Amino acid sequence: MSINGEFIVYGLIFIAVLFLVEGIYLTVFGKSISLNSKVNRRLDMLEKGAGREQVLEQLRKEMAQHLRSNSIPLYSLLANRAQKANIAFSPLQLILLMAGLSMLAFVGLTIGTGTSFPVRIAISIVMGISSVFIWVNNKAKKRMALIEEQLPDAVELMVRSLRVGHPFTSALAIVSNEIPDPLGTEMGVIADEATYGRDVGEALKDMAERLDMQDLRFLAVAVTIQQTSGGNLAEILHGLSKVIRSRFKLFRRVKAITAEAKWSGNFLSGFPFLALIGVNLAQPDYYDEVMESPYFIPACLFVGVFLVVNIFVMRWLVNIKV
Repeated sequence: MSINGEFIVYGLIFIAVLFLVEGIYLTVFGKSISLNSKVNRRLDMLEKGAGREQVLEQLRKEMAQHLRSNSIPLYSLLANRAQKANIAFSPLQLILLMAGLSMLAFVGLTIGTGTSFPVRIAISIVMGISSVFIWVNNKAKKRMALIEEQLPDAVELMVRSLRVGHPFTSALAIVSNEIPDPLGTEMGVIADEATYGRDVGEALKDMAERLDMQDLRFLAVAVTIQQTSGGNLAEILHGLSKVIRSRFKLFRRVKAITAEAKWSGNFLSGFPFLALIGVNLAQPDYYDEVMESPYFIPACLFVGVFLVVNIFVMRWLVNIKV
């Protein structure tokens, strides 16, 4: 029972396709779209000479384009994650990217393997679609984590601005100029919308629902209540910033406490597969004597089911909700 070299080729082609997605994205949109940019994208567009209204229209279009495409078959599974990641590719471009990567994977499978034509078609389609899904999901996780980390500092900056006498819309503008992406551009859009007459509480609520973030919902509710009932908004936001920072510290603490258990779970889940590969590489004929047994295939299926169950159980044990 030796490992077929074609499986290694499958893995290498999939990894190459996965890295190609990021390469195409950076090639098309440049470094300004990267979350590592020190200047947020809205300010970068304004500095390049684009008008404020034009920048607002462009950013709002990008922020809403994916949710408007929920009716597209299959793409609806990707739309929410693409919205949270704020992918600059349009839904049509993402679908074309899936198709293009599938064709590249098919070419690679044709050159590197001797698999039959229908199998190559099926595997290449799976590679093209799953690579984009994985890439978008990773982008969304990274962007949401950054927004959660930036939000307490942004709220505290609002508090300091309010205490020196700035109105709330000016405080939002200050945050949009001082905070880098991704939160800087999001707050900049809200500041621009408020300048053109939109209700700030409504804009914050829409952003919270679009990003599906509880802390942003708290911020939107606090601003809305202050607008309708009055009160010291600076003190309200100061208390909110302490709550958000405390929650963030708690999440970090839980993550640190469960890190060892998660790595142990990942190791225990992956070790049987690594051991199988190692045994086959060291001694390819190790299982030859038992392969003819009628119990061999049922035993393999039985072990495989338990390995899959083990992965879910391990994730369930270390997935602590706070």
